[in-house]
Amino acid sequence: MRFRLFLLPLFSLCLLSPGAAAEVLRPKVVVVAMFEAGEDTGDRPGEFQFWVEREKLTRVLPFPQGYRSLRANAVGSVLGVVTGVGTARSAATIMALGLDPRFDLSKSYWLVAGIAGIDPHDGPLGAAVWAEWVVDGDLSHEIDAREKPADWPTGYIPLRKKKPYELPVDRSEGEAYRLNGKFVEWAYQLTKDTSLGDTPEMQKRRALYTGFPAAQRPPLVMKGDTLSAMTYWHGAILNRWANDWVKYYSDGTGNYVTTAMEDTGTLQSLTWLARAGRADVDRVLVLRTASNFDMQWPGGDAAESLSGEKLGPGYSAYLPSLEAAHKVGSRVVHELIKNWARYEMAVPQR
Repeated sequence: MRFRLFLLPLFSLCLLSPGAAAEVLRPKVVVVAMFEAGEDTGDRPGEFQFWVEREKLTRVLPFPQGYRSLRANAVGSVLGVVTGVGTARSAATIMALGLDPRFDLSKSYWLVAGIAGIDPHDGPLGAAVWAEWVVDGDLSHEIDAREKPADWPTGYIPLRKKKPYELPVDRSEGEAYRLNGKFVEWAYQLTKDTSLGDTPEMQKRRALYTGFPAAQRPPLVMKGDTLSAMTYWHGAILNRWANDWVKYYSDGTGNYVTTAMEDTGTLQSLTWLARAGRADVDRVLVLRTASNFDMQWPGGDAAESLSGEKLGPGYSAYLPSLEAAHKVGSRVVHELIKNWARYEMAVPQR
């Protein structure tokens, strides 16, 4: 009896449904979203819903070992996954997907597309930002800022270092990942002329950021690096830390622009899956779209800014940022699929 109970879970993983072992899906693109507000279709959208509805991801694939059921289009060229919020869930979900015997993801492209906070020094609400550096904001030592030495700029200390920003930089524990820069540039060049929606609410919000010319622009497609942290941080002081942290871990080459919560978890799993021949980490793109600013406006209060925008229900750029993620990201998806004969074997570059 013990032997039979031990075999049953292994058997069920291999045969999730009758005939499943005979069909191995080889998606050309995996779209990675992080959260969905409710159902996959028909209600207030999260990061997944526009992809499901507009890319016709009508096939529902059970995924009990991950956060949420998977979705695919009829021919299986696009697979959609929702990771759940935070690096722990994203790492677990992507690893579970990569090891799922129903899929061959060795040639698949990965598009992480989700909303984020944006640094008003660099960009406006509704912007769509392609990242090359993805830096983790959690792997560290910390001393409460009230107890740190007076000459330290922050109480955050890189892992296994004795003071902030001590050299040499060590990225051996997954503190930062650098994507395929030529692929990122290709995606940017393909999409940089995409017209993104603007709204009176966004205009009113960004007008508060006097002295921040980049924040007062209409939405646009741009390049900039992203910070991933399980803590949803906010405010001008932490904004300075984020800029310094990304600069440090990118050897001075990166520029912090967006803040989110999952991408280093996703990159960690894809890195290990690539070691096992089950993914290609050179085929990964991260697109973050700005739903809110990461700090208060001049003269504003960080707590008030964090607690929610006072100019409307929720983030003034919430829906526009979801629209931007699909509008910009889908151009890459469609190009990859349209010219698969070329891109299956060679990653596009600029």
